[in-house]
Amino acid sequence: MSAGSFEGGILVANRGEIALRVMRTARRMGYRTIAVYAGADRDAPHVAFADAAVEIASYLDAEGIVAAARASGAEAIHPGYGFLSERPEFAARCEREGIVFIGPSSAAMRALGDKASAKRALDGSGVPLVPGYHGAAQDDASLSAAASELGFPIMVKAAAGGGGRGMRLVDAPAALASALTSARAEAQAAFGDPTLLLERALIAPRHIEVQIAGDRFGAVVHFGERDCSVQRRFQKLIEESPSPAVDPALRERLGATAIAAARIAGYVGLGTIEFLLDADGAFYFIEANARLQVEHPVTEAIANVDLVEWQIRIARGEPLPLAQAAIRLDGHAIEARLCVEDPAHGFLPQSGTLVRWVAPAGVRVDHALVSGSAISAEYDSMIAKLIAHGPTRDDARRALVRALEETVALGLPTNAAFLAACLRDETFVAGGATTAFIAERARNMTEGSATTQAGGPVALAAALRFASAARRSEFGAWTAWSPGAYPPATVVLASTRDGAVTAARVELETPNRFSVTVGATTHRVELPSRFDAGAARVRVLLDGAAHAVAYAEDGERCFVAIGAEAFAFDDLARVPATARNEGSGDGIVRAPTSGKVLDVRMRVAERVERGAVAVVLQAMKMEHAVAVTRSGTVREVAVRIGDQVALGTLLVALDPDTSP
Repeated sequence: MSAGSFEGGILVANRGEIALRVMRTARRMGYRTIAVYAGADRDAPHVAFADAAVEIASYLDAEGIVAAARASGAEAIHPGYGFLSERPEFAARCEREGIVFIGPSSAAMRALGDKASAKRALDGSGVPLVPGYHGAAQDDASLSAAASELGFPIMVKAAAGGGGRGMRLVDAPAALASALTSARAEAQAAFGDPTLLLERALIAPRHIEVQIAGDRFGAVVHFGERDCSVQRRFQKLIEESPSPAVDPALRERLGATAIAAARIAGYVGLGTIEFLLDADGAFYFIEANARLQVEHPVTEAIANVDLVEWQIRIARGEPLPLAQAAIRLDGHAIEARLCVEDPAHGFLPQSGTLVRWVAPAGVRVDHALVSGSAISAEYDSMIAKLIAHGPTRDDARRALVRALEETVALGLPTNAAFLAACLRDETFVAGGATTAFIAERARNMTEGSATTQAGGPVALAAALRFASAARRSEFGAWTAWSPGAYPPATVVLASTRDGAVTAARVELETPNRFSVTVGATTHRVELPSRFDAGAARVRVLLDGAAHAVAYAEDGERCFVAIGAEAFAFDDLARVPATARNEGSGDGIVRAPTSGKVLDVRMRVAERVERGAVAVVLQAMKMEHAVAVTRSGTVREVAVRIGDQVALGTLLVALDPDTSP
């Protein structure tokens, strides 16, 4: 379809914060917006925000999305990022149907969007490539031979898509076969394409990417670089622009190389050219993302542009809004990805209900959340992005730490405290984080503060649980409280983090001060005189020290956050014993996350050793091997391949050996 004005509107083929982010720009530009939704998303915020909405089978349903565009009168489709945004066949289908695809052409996407195709296209062009194999032969024998020629360690990568899915680091030949099998399965689940490539692994490089834009008149510009080195499971957690490792001369070389790669592919639209930067200053092309990326807000912040607006203008056939000489980069921006996951247990993704959500002020927050939002295991674990911009890197860093401490996300484990610890870590503060940063420093960032290690969370939760129950009672308003009206109570709390059960004796000393005895220690908890449990954060004194505390309840479970650290407890005084989880030391293996059972590796009566994999789960398109923590004999296998399981579901039960 020739460029037009899109008078019929723009359909956004995505969900959640991605769809909202695109729709806000489209609406500001005067366009009618059309949402699509699948399953439980019928009442989601992106659906409510749009001018119209059409139900589809799934967000990968290309036929349904094209039909939705036709039915709604949309003349253009914006794919967002993820889902169909990097599938050239979808872009080609839009082209055949006369619908404008707001993104690169299918030909450019095939040339650069697929990692193997991109390397073949750029081979011999002068763009530096990481040595690797990106051939058509995909059988294990061919890949094994290529790996032997490259030498170990190597990276196994899905040729399609991104986001760290389908990636495995292989240190030795003996581990290659299993890595190929699991990487293929993950790539197929995430991208519908099991094709793999191999690269020689660089040890602890920087992950640097350059945002580019090209129009149909041959102009291509870049917006400087983003440093995306802080990663776990090859997925980014913290991104910043500019990179603390890149000086002006290197920035110019990176930008020129990215533009050269885009020109080779005849690239039109927004995209990202990604590099690995070695310690010696050499850089190597690794892939191109033929779409907008999650971390684009840091570029928007320092370049003072709206990249979605650029996408729409380019798709309309307009020239680039700015020439390279007119692009000015100002200050520093850092983005943190808030995810529902458990950093202390391998960053396992979580799903369920976000009981309480309050976004922080003072920074940009991209999200589609409300209190009570259901977080599905079907989608990515990221629930929000926090972006801080300041005159200097340290200004932005401090603002982002404060924002994480003010965020209220209760009901599911999140990585908020881990992100704040990363930003405070001396290596990050000095600008020295590489892709090895989390692997090397994670233990320092999951230990918690002195307050949260010393019984503070239990004392606060017990006092707030007591206060909340008292406020709902027949004794009247908070201001009418008296110590005599409220006899001491024992609150028995079980931590959902580690199963530890603690009895806390709570006594009201004054209308807003409590003594809470936990073991041999008595804590003093003082609430504001007009305590409001519904406030985003409450200033609470714990043993004389002030803390910004958030609190929420969901039935017999209560949640308390001290700064960025959040805790969940079950009130066992009211929870039947039969509902309590068995401890991990008794041979019971439960699902650490919701997901689909991909493999069951144990049989009843089988003798197994501690650390053996019992079940492989797929959650949020990633594979997770669940191992037994005791040696013993399998008594029960409670699941089968293909089962959908919830967090805490019994997977396998052992009769453990006498000694652990």
